[in-house]
Amino acid sequence: MRSRTWLYVFVAVLFALVGPSALAQGHSGEHGHGHGHDKAKHHDRDDDDRGHDFYHGHDRYAMREWYEGHYDRLPPGLAKRDRLPPGLERQLMVRGTLPPGLRKKLHPCPPEFVQMLPPPPPDCEHVLIGGHVVLMNRRSFLVVDIFHLEL
Repeated sequence: MRSRTWLYVFVAVLFALVGPSALAQGHSGEHGHGHGHDKAKHHDRDDDDRGHDFYHGHDRYAMREWYEGHYDRLPPGLAKRDRLPPGLERQLMVRGTLPPGLRKKLHPCPPEFVQMLPPPPPDCEHVLIGGHVVLMNRRSFLVVDIFHLEL
């Protein structure tokens, strides 16, 4: 009888210690969708490639180097005055469609900038929108990938 009591105590303690971590792991992929969390996931201030399909670490490094080298003479779409207001910036998401308000703020990438990037997929182009390099589909305005170029 005594060993059975110890068994119950052991199992209860085990569930108390392991249970919360097992439950927490089940929500790791959701990132708070619908609850206001993770709104700025397109801000990739580190060279982390999660959630990005096209621009890889070496591409991001090359874009940042170009941006730093041309900081005093940036083209339209990258200059400080071209930054997006917070409401529009929240609408700029990977795998999202550009709303009309953001479509008005598109600028072409400079040719020397485009040359250092991998060629875009069919029907896609690299554009500048308020301090971001965006790979988007020309026909559907679907955002394939984003790189935030602010220092």
